[in-house]
Amino acid sequence: MPVTAAHTRGDRPPRIPEVDALRGFALMGILLVNALMMADPYGLGTADNPDASTLDRTVEGLVQTFVVGKFYLMFSFLFGYSFTLQLTSAERDGASAVPRLLRRSLGLLVLGVLHAVLLYVGDILMTYAVLGLILITARNCSAQTALRAARIVYGGASAVLLLVGFASLLMSDAEAADLDAEIAAGFAGLVADYRGDAASVVQANLGQLPDALLAVLLMGGFVLAAFLTGLHCGKRRLLTDTGNHAAQMRRICVLGAAVGLPGSLFMALAVSGQLGPRWAILGEVVGAVTAPALTAAYVCGMLLLMKTARGAGIAALLAPAGRMALTNYLSQSLAMAFAFTAYGLALYDRLSPAVVVLGAVVLYAGQLALSTRLMARHRYGPVEWLLRAVTLAQPPHDPDRTPATR
Repeated sequence: MPVTAAHTRGDRPPRIPEVDALRGFALMGILLVNALMMADPYGLGTADNPDASTLDRTVEGLVQTFVVGKFYLMFSFLFGYSFTLQLTSAERDGASAVPRLLRRSLGLLVLGVLHAVLLYVGDILMTYAVLGLILITARNCSAQTALRAARIVYGGASAVLLLVGFASLLMSDAEAADLDAEIAAGFAGLVADYRGDAASVVQANLGQLPDALLAVLLMGGFVLAAFLTGLHCGKRRLLTDTGNHAAQMRRICVLGAAVGLPGSLFMALAVSGQLGPRWAILGEVVGAVTAPALTAAYVCGMLLLMKTARGAGIAALLAPAGRMALTNYLSQSLAMAFAFTAYGLALYDRLSPAVVVLGAVVLYAGQLALSTRLMARHRYGPVEWLLRAVTLAQPPHDPDRTPATR
């Protein structure tokens, strides 16, 4: 019969297919957002594009409403959940967890720096590497303490951002429009750099890095809260027996959508300028603060779907991509850097959002197909193998190849 992750090695516990499938699902949302950001200086409302068509605004509005801010939180939640699996793995191997986890954080940091400088400045791996140190410190806390800490961090981060958002309303529409124009004034140089040569691409990424790090600082509280929520769920092993929590997950779906969708819609309208220029910052803040609710609804909705016959098929399609999520995440940026910058086709600021989204969907479909083939033959994706070797300080003991049948 075909091999499954649960059969690849007798002395290892089976993989959790729900976790892998959720990672595969999160990859799609990450790709849609990153594609629009990498393709165009106006991507997702960085500044209002006066030449945008109705179709362009509709596509970006849909992505703003249903995707932006939700899927990186899903990845963050799964990072926290998987952290507990790392602890269990070290315990099972009779090894000290802390050195392993520190080496893993160092590996993520190196990958993140290279990713941000060479490919895409909006990297998340550096954030995971740094904030992951807090998880290491909190590894022995109880599940309830982790959840309580997540609520405190989320509340504090939300309060700070809402204060900034409401303060931005003190600007007049004219002042907000001037700020928008000031941001857009630098786009010509950015377009020239990304269409120039390899050196100018790196220069452009380095030039944007301080702003990207500031954004990470502002949003880091939400990442950390998602980490801690994942830690809570991992300590309780909630994803290993989701059938016993169906009623609770249905309630989370309803409440999460009721809170998250209005906030996301407000963000889309505000960022697009429909409410006036001075509402853009508050819109982004409200979108960020309500995004965890919609993320929770997505997670629970997917877990419920996976319990159905059709959902099981979808999960089987997504899980291989999730097993090699790090490889897929980096290869997405590599493919888009080739498409949009001087590394390859230099299509930066030359394609409409609709075309970019279509291209992202095609790329994602290709990744699903390739991941299925690779995971049928290998235990790890290439970058996962490398990171595991760094984590263990030696090549993984598990055979890299697994038989296709048995």
